[in-house]
Amino acid sequence: MTHQMTDETYMQLALQEAKKAAAIGEVPIGAVIVRKGVVIASAHNQREIGKDATAHAELIAIQKACQEAGGWRLTDTTLYVTIEPCPMCAGAILQSRIDRVVIGAMDPKAGAAGSLINILQDNRFNHQVQLTIGVLEEACSKAIKVFFQKLREKRRRKKETTPINKKIPKDFLKKS
Repeated sequence: MTHQMTDETYMQLALQEAKKAAAIGEVPIGAVIVRKGVVIASAHNQREIGKDATAHAELIAIQKACQEAGGWRLTDTTLYVTIEPCPMCAGAILQSRIDRVVIGAMDPKAGAAGSLINILQDNRFNHQVQLTIGVLEEACSKAIKVFFQKLREKRRRKKETTPINKKIPKDFLKKS
């Protein structure tokens, strides 16, 4: 008996990756790459821990998938990502020849798959990507919203407990 995996099933795996990111203080974005029904790579954001602006979930997953596939062409693959790819990631998706991208939630501030621009389907490039948008959208969107709400609350608490206008003692400024 063959079990057919669905877009929702793979997006759940990407959400699990996003949860791993949140657990280590990273923006909760997860990515999974599938070829012929088999997950060949999965990753989550690691910019903060790696101190690397390029350590996005999509890029890490693409690197892993290329190693697994033994080459840079990821034809016949689908990338599942919880949040719409940025321009950098969209470029990498095109360059690696991924055929299809399934997006959980759009990113109106940095998205390059239809929100701000649509790099993935621009016919001026030599490769275009099939897009499916809104798979488990509520769960993907909620993960990001909850993360940033907690981050803002943490910063607010820190600001409230840090004395900003603490006076410097007069003798501190005197020369010895």
